[in-house]
Amino acid sequence: MYQKILVALENSPADKSLVPHVTELARHFGSHLLLVHVADGWVARNFDQLQLAESEEIKNDRNYLEQTAASIRSAGVNVSTHLALGDPPTEILKTAEREQCDLIAMTMHGHRLLGDLIHGSTISEVRHKSSTPILLVRAERC
Repeated sequence: MYQKILVALENSPADKSLVPHVTELARHFGSHLLLVHVADGWVARNFDQLQLAESEEIKNDRNYLEQTAASIRSAGVNVSTHLALGDPPTEILKTAEREQCDLIAMTMHGHRLLGDLIHGSTISEVRHKSSTPILLVRAERC
């Protein structure tokens, strides 16, 4: 049913709520997991346009993806990684379409109006624009 699952990671403690769910789902369906993180700092958003060197944020994010992938691989699941640069919702949607993912998995934080205004809402934009089904896992309070 789900051959390829895009797993949108935040590089935050919230990922600890999502990874076990998608790992078990991948085991059950024999799915390939595509771990995606979108670096969205100033350097990441201007990387190509200004031909910048990688920032510490980008290096740390790449390392985080590889460590997370290694942990999932040790559980016997097929996994790859993609570090995108720029606007998180845009990059998640582009990657899901380009990679022909069958499911997008993300964490939700349960912000209310003010929290969404302050923190933004990647989920809101992804769910409104995606034709791919979305699995939302509530992040544990960290």
